Amino acid sequence: MSILSYLIPISLFLGGFGLVAFLWALKERQYDDPKGDAERILSGKYDDRPKR
Repeated sequence: MSILSYLIPISLFLGGFGLVAFLWALKERQYDDPKGDAERILSGKYDDRPKR
C-alpha cells in the first residue's frame, strides 16, 4: 500500500501537466482549422516531391 502514496501524487501531477499543456495549445490556437489542413494536402497545389 505504501507504493500508492507515491503513485497517486505522480499520476495527479502528470494529469495536471497534460491538462495545462492542452489548455496552452488551445490558447495558442493550435487546433484552429484542421479541416483546411486536411483539404490542403489533397489539393493539386500541394507538392512535396524533392526537386531534381
